[in-house]
Amino acid sequence: MTIFKKNRGQRATLFMLFSLYIAQTIPMSFFSTAIPVMMRQEHFSLSVIGLLQLIKLPWIIKFIWAPAVDTHCKEVKNYKHWIFMSEVIYASFLFIIAFLNITTDFKLIVVLVLLSLLTSATQDIATDSLAIRLFDKKGKSLSSSMQSMGSFAGAMIGGGLLLVVLQRYGWDCLLLCLGVFVLLAIIPLWKHKHLKLQHQKERKKAKPIDILSFFTQKGIWKQVTFLLLFYAGIVGTLAMLRPYLVDLGYDLKQIGLMSGVLGTSGAFLTSWGAGLLVRRIGRAASRLLFGGCILFAALYFVGMSSAQPTTLQLYIGILLLWGSYGAATIIVYTMAMDKVRPGREGTDFTIQIVLTHLSSIIMAVGSGHLAQHIGYHGLFIAEALLAALSLSYVLLVYRKDFRCKKKKRAITNLIK
Repeated sequence: MTIFKKNRGQRATLFMLFSLYIAQTIPMSFFSTAIPVMMRQEHFSLSVIGLLQLIKLPWIIKFIWAPAVDTHCKEVKNYKHWIFMSEVIYASFLFIIAFLNITTDFKLIVVLVLLSLLTSATQDIATDSLAIRLFDKKGKSLSSSMQSMGSFAGAMIGGGLLLVVLQRYGWDCLLLCLGVFVLLAIIPLWKHKHLKLQHQKERKKAKPIDILSFFTQKGIWKQVTFLLLFYAGIVGTLAMLRPYLVDLGYDLKQIGLMSGVLGTSGAFLTSWGAGLLVRRIGRAASRLLFGGCILFAALYFVGMSSAQPTTLQLYIGILLLWGSYGAATIIVYTMAMDKVRPGREGTDFTIQIVLTHLSSIIMAVGSGHLAQHIGYHGLFIAEALLAALSLSYVLLVYRKDFRCKKKKRAITNLIK
């Protein structure tokens, strides 16, 4: 009976985290996808539309105010206060935006979107910190799964399904519904009365200087290099996937189905399975396994792009690509959770995730230049080389984790 209650409580906690993560992602994905479409329909210039990417800035610089969140979050009630406050303000901005016209109130809409994403980024800091403190080392991979699954599900709904709904019901109705959804997402947290933080012997008060001191920790650059490198062999291909499909002759509806629905769904499902796998075989084996998956996906695209691929080959490649990415996010999030200091959980985790975002942006921009000058096949070869470099780094730098006894235990667990 005790085990059943414990499992039921864990499921409730995981669902609570999933609802908070998906509440962050759906409106952000909708804004970054729908507003550019609406702007183009209203004949805005491409240069102005390109500047709209700046609305994601709060999520890039959120590490700046992460110490303030950590300082005021010591108990569960503190986390609830920050999350409730952020969500209510977030929803309020959505309600206000719903009554504005994108043609006549464009500047005001952009400002309000920026403010709304600032509040959602604050919610994310508090939620990440809470997730880290709720689970022990073994359970952190499941927490990572909820974060990854929430992100992929939110991207699929906000960047795909809601565009269809927008055409039918209109801007105002959809924004009002999004605001209500954001408020509903905090109900699982409000109803969960038995959240218990993991015991910590010593907690220091977070300070702004902790942003810099994070990088002065002994051995931390091994972790930083891993974070910057692990996605490198796959992000460039993801960035150029839709243009690649366009040049192959597929229309927007087909591309939306192939990448936006099939690919994101694959990443969503893989995230859950990868979380369970990390919990079962451990970090060391998972790093190697998921790094190998990334290399395999990269090599598949190299082989596929050497000739005109069939639709079936593309479907397989897209599933491999997104599935590898979904699995990679789990080990990255889990390792980032492992490298946080007591009292500075939100700050340290945010810094690490921002590093992966910056690396991904650089790789995405670079992939466009590579594809322009050496073609898609050349880009995929470069990505395969980066994937091989990333896997070699894991094997070389983390070689102490691959002792014979540990490898034997991991393989035995995997077989079971």
